Amino acid sequence: MTKSYDDIINLPHKVSATRPHMAAIHRAAQFSPFAALTGYDAAIKETARLTDERVELDEHMKGALSDKLQIITDRIQECPEIAITYFQPDTKKNGGTYVTDIGTAQKIDVFDRFIIMTDGTAIPIDEIINIDGQIFETMYDG
Repeated sequence: MTKSYDDIINLPHKVSATRPHMAAIHRAAQFSPFAALTGYDAAIKETARLTDERVELDEHMKGALSDKLQIITDRIQECPEIAITYFQPDTKKNGGTYVTDIGTAQKIDVFDRFIIMTDGTAIPIDEIINIDGQIFETMYDG
């Protein structure tokens, strides 16, 4: 009984006359795994990424923020350092994150409702949930 490949088993190995011999590492790369579903891992990570929901402020907190904005406006020439916590909406999904920016206010644009910081950051007034700084310490005294 003959085996299936007896007729070709002892034939010489063909070597190309036009192409150089390929190293084993490069030959193996041809058969390396590939991502059949490109973008799937990124989509899974994006779905798993957590976002915060926007907090709705009550009237008392809105009033306190309004008072703080007025103090900043009145004393903007003093270049007070403040810490502003605000909501930054996520561009890819519902929700967003709360960011705290510490710096000096350069301008308060009442018309477009932005606080412009000296580093160029524009913070939407309607997204602010808290403003802190030494400038407000007199607000709570006496």
